[in-house]
Amino acid sequence: MMSGNESFVTSRLNEMIGWARKYSLFQYPFVTACCGLEYMAVASGHHDIDRFGAGLPRFSPRQSDVLMVVGTISHKMAPVLKRIYEQMCEPKWVVAFGVCTCTGGFYDNYATVQGIDTIIPVDVYIPGCPPRPENVMDGLMKLQEKIQHQKQEV
Repeated sequence: MMSGNESFVTSRLNEMIGWARKYSLFQYPFVTACCGLEYMAVASGHHDIDRFGAGLPRFSPRQSDVLMVVGTISHKMAPVLKRIYEQMCEPKWVVAFGVCTCTGGFYDNYATVQGIDTIIPVDVYIPGCPPRPENVMDGLMKLQEKIQHQKQEV
């Protein structure tokens, strides 16, 4: 006979998996433009992205779960970005870094993608031209919160 305590174990397991995923972000940096300098500044000792469990970037999409799209994306690069996203294993998240990545920025022309959310789904937008390291850390904290509170698939 079931006593109704089954959900307690499941909910605690969900919280534990969410906590573990929250602090083990393996990012794949897809850096294309000037925002790359600010992205590198976040890894410096002053800002220390390693506090969030995201200090070791992976340069293989099969070993990463966070795709950091940094900079302008042209229509020629869009298929490459989509292929990299498809090669990542589940669960996976995407961070749009900088105004050019989020909306196309001031490049309102035929060659630039007007927001990467037209190609792949985006979980967190970090605005700015370029975004300050503090904004990047705020975006990572929002991503961590989203990861922790979503239903965990095991």
